[in-house]
Amino acid sequence: MVNKVFNPERISSPQLRLLTSVLTIVCSSLLQTFVIQVFMDPCNLLSSGFTGVALLMNKIATLIGIDLSTSLGILILNIPAALICGKHISKRFTFLSCIQFCLTSLFLKIFDFQPLLDEVILNVVFGGFLYGFVTVIALKTDGSTGGTDFIALYVSEKFHQSIWNYVFLFNTLVLLIFGSMFGWAAAGWSILFQLISTRTISTFYHRYSQILVEVTTQDPEEVAKAYAKQFRHGMTVIPAYGGYSQKNFFLCRSIISSYEEHDVLSLIHQIDPSAITYTQKVDHFYGSFYRRPIE
Repeated sequence: MVNKVFNPERISSPQLRLLTSVLTIVCSSLLQTFVIQVFMDPCNLLSSGFTGVALLMNKIATLIGIDLSTSLGILILNIPAALICGKHISKRFTFLSCIQFCLTSLFLKIFDFQPLLDEVILNVVFGGFLYGFVTVIALKTDGSTGGTDFIALYVSEKFHQSIWNYVFLFNTLVLLIFGSMFGWAAAGWSILFQLISTRTISTFYHRYSQILVEVTTQDPEEVAKAYAKQFRHGMTVIPAYGGYSQKNFFLCRSIISSYEEHDVLSLIHQIDPSAITYTQKVDHFYGSFYRRPIE
């Protein structure tokens, strides 16, 4: 299925793309603030990543009579991570991520969204989905919500596979600490909240999943040439024969990242409007593979 979630990568002008990414990051920060205040705070839930750790720090500090706001905790935890991990990913990624967590810290101070739902389960389900979508929005801009996203993106880029399930395990460990201090019911709901959030990210963010593209065409040279030039992937061209049409044609096969699917299919049909294309999810792939680096 073609990924139809809005993707700033498809905007060609660098300046316009950066502006669009910044505006998208602002929206993700505003939505994150909304979710924290409307769905999480009324149910005493912890979010994932460093924001969740900041919320936990705030609750612990309150117990011992120290005023450590969640906003300040977000900055304390994220700034060192940005300085360390930013060197290994990209300046643009770090810039957008810093905008995101700084704005979230600010918005938590200046906004006061009121709860919408009384049922805990509804807050957990809707809040978990929206919180995961916050991360997806940020990642689609080649930015992030900071914190463990820095670590997740660094490791994923290094080993070329998603580690969001491992991030979920880290978050669960934080929640076990939270549960031992503030009650297991809230910790249990928070684990469910984060499970929904993690599954949302895995569903909508596919940078590290791959698909097989197979093209049936009578013009393989032009298709393979244009494809390699734009996407830096190779194609295997196989001569074939149509049992029904009784004509010679060619099968062009290649492995691509799933986020490239829309653009690859568009290019192929520009080169050969009569081409027949087929895609299939790839569970395991071994060998050299070019993936566009995070800018």
